[in-house]
Amino acid sequence: MLDQLKAMGAVASLLKNQDKLKASIEQVKEDMAKTEVIGKSSNGAITARVNGQMKVISVEISAALVNGMAAENKTREASAKAIAEAVNDGLTQAQEKLQAAIQKRTRELGLPDLPGLGNLLG
Repeated sequence: MLDQLKAMGAVASLLKNQDKLKASIEQVKEDMAKTEVIGKSSNGAITARVNGQMKVISVEISAALVNGMAAENKTREASAKAIAEAVNDGLTQAQEKLQAAIQKRTRELGLPDLPGLGNLLG
């Protein structure tokens, strides 16, 4: 309970200085817009480039896989799963970077770790 009171007090004091909070949120958004990660399928044949705003920038498919996709339905189905796997890996990495950036900013602002604070970024 004492931790909750401390957290509420920290948030209340921060809300008094909303400009600082807004600037910090904007900085995280800017940093994440510049962040890119590469997600990979388990077989390495597919890569997905994802930015820190959780947007897929590109997907690359190896030439060997593309050739196999043209030949067999089974390969096309496996390729679709590999694409999803690579995109999900990229999104997971981007989410981890976002959470790390938010935690860094909250520590700089003197806030304790607050679950759900990442939702402020929209």
